[in-house]
Amino acid sequence: MPDQLDKIPSEQQPVIRVLPMPSDTNAAGDIFGGWLMSQVDIAGSIIACRRAAGRVVTVAVNEFIFIKPIYVGDLVSLYADIVKIGTTSIQIEVTAFAERGKTNGGSERVAQAKLTYVAIDPDRRPRPIDKPTN
Repeated sequence: MPDQLDKIPSEQQPVIRVLPMPSDTNAAGDIFGGWLMSQVDIAGSIIACRRAAGRVVTVAVNEFIFIKPIYVGDLVSLYADIVKIGTTSIQIEVTAFAERGKTNGGSERVAQAKLTYVAIDPDRRPRPIDKPTN
């Protein structure tokens, strides 16, 4: 039985969806891990920018777990959630799923990551993240 984390979140929209190309492969013919790391950072930064209401920079990849390979023809969907908000930083968890073009359209969780971003001002110095007003 698949773990609950292995299912695409039905109540959430992906932050981004992207189709890897043959030029994104490594020497073994799988999608290069660095390509996926870049996509994960983009997805995480979108959520961080929205919540911080401005510019952010990546300061740490706290965790990155490659679970399964990605292949040319897979549609990669990235989902992101806020884990923690500090004074100037925000930690985001990103989960990547691959809709397998080669395996009759099934989806599999292929990576899990946590990244930390810091909100910055126009002078590129850390700035506070406003607390939610609700």
